[in-house]
Amino acid sequence: MITLALFARLEAKPGKEQEVADFLAAGLELANQETTTPIWFALKLSPTIFGIFDAFENEAGRQAHLQGPIAQALMAKAADLLAVPPTIETIEVLGLKNRA
Repeated sequence: MITLALFARLEAKPGKEQEVADFLAAGLELANQETTTPIWFALKLSPTIFGIFDAFENEAGRQAHLQGPIAQALMAKAADLLAVPPTIETIEVLGLKNRA
């Protein structure tokens, strides 16, 4: 059962919006390789604000994701792409509807 999640908010530097969008789109391939990350979304919230929402069955899965290749790639590119460091919130999932 999916009970835990993360939400990362990303603010693109001026002129870097498309690069952030492309980075997030490429992240889907990495997310598909993470067996402990059953739900992963890349989001565009406004022209300059992006997000990543992902959910997990347990804390071990969430921690594996935080230490995994997507997080490492994001932190490596953050200074070049983002206006401010990303904010990452831990979330408790209270309910979930998923059409399988």
